[in-house]
Amino acid sequence: MIGIIDYGMGNLHSVTKALERLGHTPFLSEHAEDLAKADMLILPGVGAFKDGMAELEKRGLDTFVKQWTEDGKPLLGICLGMQLLFEESEENGNTKGLGLLPGRAIHFPAGKVKVPHMGWNQLIFKQPEHPILKEVEEGHVYFVHSYFVKADTEDILVASTDYANEQVSAVVAKDNIWATQFHPEKSSSVGVSMLKNFVEQKGGVRVE
Repeated sequence: MIGIIDYGMGNLHSVTKALERLGHTPFLSEHAEDLAKADMLILPGVGAFKDGMAELEKRGLDTFVKQWTEDGKPLLGICLGMQLLFEESEENGNTKGLGLLPGRAIHFPAGKVKVPHMGWNQLIFKQPEHPILKEVEEGHVYFVHSYFVKADTEDILVASTDYANEQVSAVVAKDNIWATQFHPEKSSSVGVSMLKNFVEQKGGVRVE
């Protein structure tokens, strides 16, 4: 059973529809007691980092998500949902994140490129053997974001893309936590294949 975390800032409809097209029936909830019944969780997100953390904390979902991952259960973060998994963001002043992955979200360099980074960009696989990339081509995926994650360790970087002369973390993973900066549900067969891999493998397959 797939639970989608509803904290008032997610791309819920498109994620739900993509999973339904894959033959699954996900459920939405903002309540930890309901989400605890799921086999795997998806943390989507659109909007500002500070607001996202405030909404999670207001519902007690920050504590719930931390415990969920500590228990080794699979979690997929999408877009803002990916950034919230990291230690902090410089958006609207430094804001602490969930701290599940090492690194921080920073703004694209001013004046160099169009911000937000919006549109299709090529993936560059860093760990092509990772299970989220099973039978996935190194194709284009759809991004919409003004901040990007600088991971503190390369071992969590599964795929990147280049924008503004920066290596943008596009797919990250650590044990049972997988995440994408782009919107897999809007990224044609490349992104949908990653959703499929997360669900079918129940996430969190460790690559040694």
